[in-house]
Amino acid sequence: MRECCHLSMESRASTASSPGALPYYVAFSQLLGLMVVAMTGAWLGLYRGGIAWEEALQFNVHPLCMVIGFIFLQGDALLVYRVFRNEAKRTTKVLHGLLHVFAFVIALVGLVAVFDYHRKQGYPDLYSLHSWCGMLVLVLYFVQWLVGFSFFLFPGASFSLRSRYRPQHVFFGATIFLLSVGTALLGLKEALLFKLGSKYSTFEPEGVLANVLGLLLAGFGVVVLYILTRVEWKRPSQAEEQALSMDFKTLTEGDSPSSQ
Repeated sequence: MRECCHLSMESRASTASSPGALPYYVAFSQLLGLMVVAMTGAWLGLYRGGIAWEEALQFNVHPLCMVIGFIFLQGDALLVYRVFRNEAKRTTKVLHGLLHVFAFVIALVGLVAVFDYHRKQGYPDLYSLHSWCGMLVLVLYFVQWLVGFSFFLFPGASFSLRSRYRPQHVFFGATIFLLSVGTALLGLKEALLFKLGSKYSTFEPEGVLANVLGLLLAGFGVVVLYILTRVEWKRPSQAEEQALSMDFKTLTEGDSPSSQ
């Protein structure tokens, strides 16, 4: 019976190791993500005067950092377990966590930039829907990372706790990413209305470019979420992970080879 279980696990791993169209979707997501970052830089350079930590240009640090951190890097962090399918689980976990750290640090730079700019210009803070959603994303992102570190990287967490929390971790990770994309779209629309006002409806070049940027943002989010939700593209369990899973099932359900 043990040999049958071993053969069954090997066959499932062999099937799962054939990702099919996954590499093409991952490549497409990266193309969209890089286009989002490049077009954000082009929008700020062509129509907003560029980027600098001084005077009016300091505000432009905010959208660029948020797009790089909370959109592109966060999306890539979520895809780590789809891209690195056969590497050691510990290595994949560390890469996943580090990408989230980089994303959070870059986003913090963007947050400091906008608060500092508002303070210098005498503008009020946290009054718009965009700013409320942004703070919600920031808090949820930090809590998600902290809890994820405690459960999956900190050595004190038991296998049972990790198994029970993993579905919630995956769900909230995808939810926070979706909220990040939505918040970025709100901020883009807000920036256009502040500057263009009624001219926005006259197909001003800046408005057209920003609308294309918004479509690319939405497209990147959709492709990343599509990759994450395809069950057949999940990372196949390695031999040691399957053994731990079988041992956990034996302990919790009273299952054993001799009982079957």
